[in-house]
Amino acid sequence: LQLVESGGGLVQPGESLRLSCAASGLTLRYYAIGWFRQAPGKEREGVSCISSNGGNTNYADSVKGRFTISRDNAKNTVYLQMNSLKPEDTAVYYCAACRPGSTRYADFPSWGQGTQVTVSS
Repeated sequence: LQLVESGGGLVQPGESLRLSCAASGLTLRYYAIGWFRQAPGKEREGVSCISSNGGNTNYADSVKGRFTISRDNAKNTVYLQMNSLKPEDTAVYYCAACRPGSTRYADFPSWGQGTQVTVSS
């Protein structure tokens, strides 16, 4: 079981990126799925979480109003639209199951390779 993240890159402050999370061997529609990130020298933190049917979303305070999580269960994919990016958003971004109603990791599946997001002028 593995989730594969993509869509990262190098952007300037204020620009946007859209991350994608695709599943291999796991049907995402049964699970709340979230995005997490880990900056150099820092612990991994929850960024956002979307319920299995997409009806409920949660965000870390640091990204509220700038990031939007969504999902397309027909494509077995979860997205993270990131607007107005800041240098402090620089991190490796991961997707995994999250605890509904929070941005906490649900302890599965194991972390993938993530996708690097770098925001720099």
